[in-house]
Amino acid sequence: MDSGKTCFLLSLLALSSMALAIDVSHDGRAITINGERKILISGSIHYPRSTAEMWPDLINKAKEGGLDTIETYVFWNAHEPIRRQYDFSGNLDLIRFLKNVQDAGLYAVLRIGPYVCAEWNYGGFPVWLYNLPDIEIRTANGVFMNEMQNFTTLIVDMVQQEKLFASQGGPIILAQIENEYGNVMKSYGAAGKAYIEWCANMAQSLNIGVPWIMCQQDDAPQPMINTCNGWYCDQFTPNNPNSPKMWTENWTGWFKNWGGLDPYRTAEDLAFAVARFYQNGGSFQNYYMYHGGTNFGRTAGGPYITTSYDYNAPLDEYGNLNQPKYGHLKQLHEVLKSMEKILTYGDINATDLGNSVFTTVYTFNGTSACFFGNANETSDATVTYGGNQYNVPAWSVSILPDCVNEAYNTAKKPIEEKPAPLEWLWLAEYTDDTTLLGDGDISASRLIDQKATNDLSDYFWYMTTLHLDQNDPIWSNNMTLRVNASGQIMHAFVNGEFIGSQWAIYGIFNYVFEKEVRLVAGDNQIAILSSTVGLQNYGAFFDTIQTGIPGPVEIIGRNGDEKIVKDLSSHVWTYKAGLNGFDGGFFTANSPNASSLWQSENLPLNQMMTWYKTTFQTPSGNDPVVVDLLGLGKGEAWVNGNSLGRYWPSYLAPEDGCPDGPCDYRGAYSNSKCVSNCGQPTQRWYHVPRSFFKDGDNELVLFEEFGGNPSQVNFQTVVVGKVYGNAHENNEMELSCHGKPISAINFASFGDPKRIEGKFVKGTCESKKDALSIIKKACVGNKSCKIAATDNVFGSTNCSGASKKLMVEAIC
Repeated sequence: MDSGKTCFLLSLLALSSMALAIDVSHDGRAITINGERKILISGSIHYPRSTAEMWPDLINKAKEGGLDTIETYVFWNAHEPIRRQYDFSGNLDLIRFLKNVQDAGLYAVLRIGPYVCAEWNYGGFPVWLYNLPDIEIRTANGVFMNEMQNFTTLIVDMVQQEKLFASQGGPIILAQIENEYGNVMKSYGAAGKAYIEWCANMAQSLNIGVPWIMCQQDDAPQPMINTCNGWYCDQFTPNNPNSPKMWTENWTGWFKNWGGLDPYRTAEDLAFAVARFYQNGGSFQNYYMYHGGTNFGRTAGGPYITTSYDYNAPLDEYGNLNQPKYGHLKQLHEVLKSMEKILTYGDINATDLGNSVFTTVYTFNGTSACFFGNANETSDATVTYGGNQYNVPAWSVSILPDCVNEAYNTAKKPIEEKPAPLEWLWLAEYTDDTTLLGDGDISASRLIDQKATNDLSDYFWYMTTLHLDQNDPIWSNNMTLRVNASGQIMHAFVNGEFIGSQWAIYGIFNYVFEKEVRLVAGDNQIAILSSTVGLQNYGAFFDTIQTGIPGPVEIIGRNGDEKIVKDLSSHVWTYKAGLNGFDGGFFTANSPNASSLWQSENLPLNQMMTWYKTTFQTPSGNDPVVVDLLGLGKGEAWVNGNSLGRYWPSYLAPEDGCPDGPCDYRGAYSNSKCVSNCGQPTQRWYHVPRSFFKDGDNELVLFEEFGGNPSQVNFQTVVVGKVYGNAHENNEMELSCHGKPISAINFASFGDPKRIEGKFVKGTCESKKDALSIIKKACVGNKSCKIAATDNVFGSTNCSGASKKLMVEAIC
């Protein structure tokens, strides 16, 4: 294969005011910028998942990590929450975000969608779409296509007005229409094929001057460029030989769900995937996520996606460097960039050495660059090239920019002490109007889908009256209420008395609730509170999945062996969206509707439907802030009226499934490999951006749905207490304490050290010189330090030909 027909976009170019010429070359799979082929590495940062004040720092850290492009989705339901009413303020200021990218000298990829998935509520669609007459979503349906085109055109017009497309001198070099539709298109039949053709034609008609992409769309209509998403995309081939080989989502970790374990993807495996992609002719690679962030408010989808969207990304939820992943990838990026000319213009010769070992040699103007890849999961390999032998560990790629010296091989947060306890006020959520009186806003002689409210609230009341007399055949001393539910969580009340709750488990959201009830002769008030935890965001026809109480709702009477069922589904039901505390704004700072109701005496603990409020001072310093909600059940939290998102620390991960020893990076990754946090709350810590604070007293408000104990709640700062570094032989290791000095070195070893269950231990071989003393001298007292992992620095070892590396644990 002629690498002159392959494009690698990795070069960092300063964006000028003149338009960039972006094109898909027709002499092969190449993208050119201003007539030059480039290589690029990108990272996803979703603007609504962080605050606007965080954006410049996140973008600059991405740039320092070797990225040239920032990729982001556009979130339709956030920007058009009510039809034809738009919001681009604060954290939704898309234009400001793109200008921050431009100010940093980086490119941008704008994934308009407008379906985004992204573990975002309802996949990014506004729920009012569902309630439009005659609509069918994501298919050849005129109502839907009109709405989709309206929003897509709105975004394009906004961006063009600010001259942000590269064709206008802006940072955006690529735009995306639709998202992963190829994964579900078969379910929509011929209408799905027609829809994707329409998407392509509609996008082209907008004349943005840069190419359009469609990820996971093997039959993308020309000139759309189809791209790959997944753990590994080195074997991906575009559907057009003139299209570049592009990877729009390289999953750096995985999202978390309530009740699930913590997924972890090793730095070695992630780097292996990237190196293999470029070894095999890749052109564009994007980390999903590079910074995950936080699902503030009710934005988490799923259902059951956690408030944290950390994703084990190179930049963690709070914006700190996630080491060693960040540093390991930064080194890889530096090596790839040093090879830009030969990778872009050189000829390629690939050789299969057997046993999953491959060499790829690039040659140009008498120079060569080599990739030695070993995809065997257990066996290291010895590659002989140019008269030299090279050890390539299992499941790794070695990169030799000159085909002689190995520059890189892919294999190769503490919390401060707790402050003083907080003092709490409380008030009970008033429920008599619904559980006793059945007061609602609308009525119908059927059970309705909770989405009928346009997702105004997580909470939706179903209320009906059942008249019974003692002559009714169903009457007995053994009666139960049985409900078929799909709203994720439900709470049932009969005549104002709470009779029980039930909730689904992740991935199985239909369940049957049945509890004994005590009915009276005459009228009985039945009230069911349905609670959602994020609407479905993925899959064919995900938009139509029922939410709430689809029914049937039944009263079952038992007399001996006889069972009589009374179906209440067609009764007159009254409905009400939300709760009184939400309607009254109890979560807002100094809420006037609740100011006289808050109580300080007899603080209730473990009482469902309870509001709690406290005041606190802003934590000192500039470190990220979290609030520890251990001890609470489930609900939502606000600081000064800003929602931190849903919390559910009472939902524990399974007690088994975590590996006993260290994670083995070798072998194909999945989100069930290398998990941790067994038996612990899925999420205990909740990010509080410093922009939410104010001078003087701050206010924290909790709505506790299940019942919990707020006495353990406290605010703390997340400090980088330890940093870790590792580098394989002949590579450079970098340590950084994020602006703070390195105060001590806990561990240092050059040889074959290991990290087992979070602890560093020396291996069977060690350098002659004391690595700990060398690292202390080079690093202690400095904010950062660099040191080469070589025999010249640490002295020779007795490692008998094994691959050597330097491992360090430092205290900030």
